[in-house]
Amino acid sequence: MRAHFALRLKPKLDIALAVALGLLGAYFWQVENSIWFGVVPIVISAIFMLMLVLAFGVLPRQLFRREPKYRGEYDLTFSPDEIHFRTQHINSHLQWSMYSRALIDSHSFILYYGVGSFTVIPKRVFESAEQKAMFEHLIAIKIPKVFRKDI
Repeated sequence: MRAHFALRLKPKLDIALAVALGLLGAYFWQVENSIWFGVVPIVISAIFMLMLVLAFGVLPRQLFRREPKYRGEYDLTFSPDEIHFRTQHINSHLQWSMYSRALIDSHSFILYYGVGSFTVIPKRVFESAEQKAMFEHLIAIKIPKVFRKDI
């Protein structure tokens, strides 16, 4: 979830903007007859910071606790033709065309389908660097848009 939010929100830019607005607000707060010019940037800065805390601290934990599928075991088998997806309740063969984009970060592969839906494959599940490299190559040829992001 944090990687997904980082792709969507641009946290470095948001933090820089919040700090700049906070400093601007603090400056105008000190200038006589300009207190209201200081309040507005400080409030906007606080909203940006609250948004970041929620997106990277609170929401990922709540979503994980609320959704039982994140705690279940999955068995995924990838081939050039399809993805075999198996859980306790599901046995399905998926086409690669179901995924429209992918995000590769330092810990996982996130494969997107639909607007906000995705499949997360942690990098730690690969037994070797060769397996991981083969999977990354498969993503590159099967999924139209691939983003890389180190968080």
